Amino acid sequence: MRHDWVFDVLSDLLAYATRNGLPRLAAKVSEAIEEARREIDAPGEPPDDLPPSAPPTGRRMH
Repeated sequence: MRHDWVFDVLSDLLAYATRNGLPRLAAKVSEAIEEARREIDAPGEPPDDLPPSAPPTGRRMH
């Protein structure tokens, strides 16, 4: 699946939020994971106004 990287990133964020006592962020990330699964599993093509689904070229540290 070409969208696997999205789930990797969201899972990392969920783990971070959970470990660091950020329950509201963890809940929102869980919602985002569920929405990503629904949208990615939905048949059809994405709308033309969305950017192509390509993984980022690198991560920036903040």
